[in-house]
Amino acid sequence: MASELATWDVPGQSSEGRKASSRPVDLVHLSRYTLGERELEREVLELFCSQSLLYIERLREAKSDKDWKDAAHSLKGSAQAIGAWRAGDAAERAEALSGDALAEFRAVRLSEIESSVREAETYIDGLLSDR
Repeated sequence: MASELATWDVPGQSSEGRKASSRPVDLVHLSRYTLGERELEREVLELFCSQSLLYIERLREAKSDKDWKDAAHSLKGSAQAIGAWRAGDAAERAEALSGDALAEFRAVRLSEIESSVREAETYIDGLLSDR
């Protein structure tokens, strides 16, 4: 998997194609985001793993729509920065909730986030252990 970190742009692949990647983290996006600096890639991935736990905990403890939206928005940005599109999309869906919809769908959205973040973290652990 470590060799995957060295991958570059796939000619002719649209941004939608990259977002639909079967990988939990878009390594092409990550490489572009970090300008191909492997140590920076490692640092950003490790930061995502530690921060995502904090954001999930903030979602669990959110007492207001604002608390919920702030935590979901932070997680969305963090996930999108590394190319964890499924986690980012799950956080974006959660961010859109408020009022009665938040009360009704909170547990479902939180479960989606936890699952997609766990998938990304497992993938990241595999990448980093190969380095």
